Amino acid sequence: MELKNAIKKAARLLKKVWISVAAVLAATSMMAVPAYAADGVQGSKIVTGTEKLIGDVTTWLMVLAPVVAGLLIIYFFIRRSAADEMDTKKWNNRIVVAIVSCIGAVLGSATLNLIIGYYK
Repeated sequence: MELKNAIKKAARLLKKVWISVAAVLAATSMMAVPAYAADGVQGSKIVTGTEKLIGDVTTWLMVLAPVVAGLLIIYFFIRRSAADEMDTKKWNNRIVVAIVSCIGAVLGSATLNLIIGYYK
């Protein structure tokens, strides 16, 4: 019997706490004052600098990814030519992964560069 009473009291107390929390949240949300930026963020140095940085990185990535992938593919072909049958399959898989990774890096970089271009 005592355990049931304690559980009921705890449930009532928890209900009161939730009601109090909801009331406080409602009151604070009604009293909140909206804040506005003075001149906007488009002209700030952080935004323009970040925009230029992303543009430069994506441009370099579009140039660098095929070069690195080409060098890796050449290396993988050389290693494949010196490998036995079991290792040849592994080197073939690595060549395919290098090609797909290069395509993914270039497409991702071009997409990001395109998206950033809309904000200029």
